[in-house]
Amino acid sequence: MKIFEPENIRNIALVGHGGAGKTSLLSAALYSAGAVNRLGRVDEGTTVTDYEEEEIARKITLKAALAFCEWNKTKINWIDTPGYRAFIHEVKAVMPAVEGVIVVIDAVSGVEVQTELVWEYAQDFELPRMIVINRIDRDRASFERAMQSIESTWGRAPVPVQLPLGEEKDFRGIIDLLTNKAYGYSLDGSGKFTEEPIPAEKEKMARSSREKLVEMVAESSDLLMEKFFETGTLDGEDMIAGLKQAVMDSTVIPVFITSATSNAGVKQLLDHVVELIPSPLERKPVEAKDPKTQQAMAVKVDPNGPAAAFVFKTIADPFAGRVSLFKVFSGSLKTDSAIYNVNKESTERLAALQATQGKSHENMPEVKAGDIGAVAKLKDTTTGDSLTDRAYPVLFKKVSFPEPAISFAIEPKSRGDEDKISSAVAKILEEDGSLRFLRDPQTNEFLLSGSGQLHVEVAVERLKKKYGVSVTLKPPKVPYRETITAFAEAQGRHKKQTGGHGQYGDCWIKIESLGRGEGFVFEDKIFGGAIPKNYIPAVEKGIQEAAQRGYLAGYPVVDFKVTLTDGSYHEVDSSELAFKIAGSLAFKKAMEQAKPVLLEPVMNAEIYCPEESAGDLMGDLNGRRGRILGMDSKGHMQIIRAQVPFAEMLTYAPDLTSMTGGRGSFHMEFSHYDQVPAHIAAKIIEEKRKSAQEGAA
Repeated sequence: MKIFEPENIRNIALVGHGGAGKTSLLSAALYSAGAVNRLGRVDEGTTVTDYEEEEIARKITLKAALAFCEWNKTKINWIDTPGYRAFIHEVKAVMPAVEGVIVVIDAVSGVEVQTELVWEYAQDFELPRMIVINRIDRDRASFERAMQSIESTWGRAPVPVQLPLGEEKDFRGIIDLLTNKAYGYSLDGSGKFTEEPIPAEKEKMARSSREKLVEMVAESSDLLMEKFFETGTLDGEDMIAGLKQAVMDSTVIPVFITSATSNAGVKQLLDHVVELIPSPLERKPVEAKDPKTQQAMAVKVDPNGPAAAFVFKTIADPFAGRVSLFKVFSGSLKTDSAIYNVNKESTERLAALQATQGKSHENMPEVKAGDIGAVAKLKDTTTGDSLTDRAYPVLFKKVSFPEPAISFAIEPKSRGDEDKISSAVAKILEEDGSLRFLRDPQTNEFLLSGSGQLHVEVAVERLKKKYGVSVTLKPPKVPYRETITAFAEAQGRHKKQTGGHGQYGDCWIKIESLGRGEGFVFEDKIFGGAIPKNYIPAVEKGIQEAAQRGYLAGYPVVDFKVTLTDGSYHEVDSSELAFKIAGSLAFKKAMEQAKPVLLEPVMNAEIYCPEESAGDLMGDLNGRRGRILGMDSKGHMQIIRAQVPFAEMLTYAPDLTSMTGGRGSFHMEFSHYDQVPAHIAAKIIEEKRKSAQEGAA
């Protein structure tokens, strides 16, 4: 495969709300550039980047995927990303690998929920942006309405560089303000077009739109402003160079027009991508640190420097194994060479380096600085690792993902699935760093956590289709606990006489409550040998085992102190087992008097929502027995901080989506245990009793 120099490479992420046409636009770009021999279509399951079974079946993008093409002697590496909230973390993950972002917007819907979120990601990474208004040939499409939506959201920086020739079913091409030409397209998907004069009825609009564009570009540079005042306009190289710098500085966001499914406007978009998106050499230095001193440092893209690459994504392939996708920032990586993994402090052997075209690959002898590549079967490397020359190690900054918003208990459907579940889930986690998997030590459930129900469901489908592991999803059990609120004293006496050796154990205990989180304390106050020292640990063990089985509803009893005060023993019949049983009996009797109560986990929750939803959400949280701790603002979003019982948050994710129109998100973490209100506790205890009876039956 041809090797490109950094100045002839463009790395671009296609982002936007789900359904805006990102995957279709990439398919049209690949076809127009001759990288594929047919125009792939989402409805037919023939696109390059939506190749997994779930993506084809659901007709949506579920993961970031790579493709590349060559245009005007420049290699364009494209990363197609999901637009649905449950998978939006995939967008953030690929930001370190690109120098530019194309935000795709539906000509009917305008700026939508996830469009704003991915825009924030691009801003956080200081990436140049371009906007594409796509699907201009749809019913109810409107360039004017779409621009109003864009300007009301992001101000005056977004400026059209193209205008449509017709809309909806009358769409037939575009007017390009940079070339001052009109292009009439054949709408059969071939991508064929003819240059034509700008229609007379569009001349005035085109002229005023170009003037606005020229003024915005001139404002971005003192030198260009001088030229603009001298000549009244900007032309040729000045216009392109000025616009490129304005794009890099994010003072101008150029807006383009396409109909991806008709392959219209795509070739002009490719021209402008090469002209306006910066090459890797033009990007700002990348944040990193020295692994020995932890001192911050900046790495500039340099083809002549020591080798340094960052692994931004991992693909778990059942056949090829672990495939690592990486961006080279300095030097180059070569096939059949060794590279040092700074994070794992190990040496990796690079087998065949590859360029990724969806699910297919082309071998590359070398991946130079600025380019993106893939390599399979690295033994230690995972997402977020830095691969460098051993003599010049650097640690690139990892991307942080939000904590999962929702958890499900998963149960293997068969004994065979149970044996395979951990290794299969580990491979899924390698591919998706925003999933979490753990075993709850109290409920003994396997919990799979993700950013939404769809996220977890897709992970479960992948387990089955990729690794043959079938599981069922259930809401997780709430890990309730029990404690006491009063002092009590009780005797536990176990006496059993049989034909032979008998059993005898007798103890007196006092039980009192401790502060929340203090656990269990056992104190021995036996005097005069009422119970021999060697039997006292058995009493403690009996109490602990009984406490684990619970008293009210079978949940562990916590935060209490037991004092062993007296007892008696038999020279022949006493044993450790007898005193263990006696301790258990004493605990049960003491619990009858100690006024036991049920405890529930309370979570610290942070909810991100639009300003207009904040009041409704606080009312809803109060209805969930939550306690509002405070609020902060971040742009047009509000951050609500609250403490809410975990039991009330099990269904919060879909409810939040409904209340905010999909614009809200939240994360939570454990705070403390608190007493369950009596009327709710009574229901929980009754449900647990019925469940136990049904199980026994």
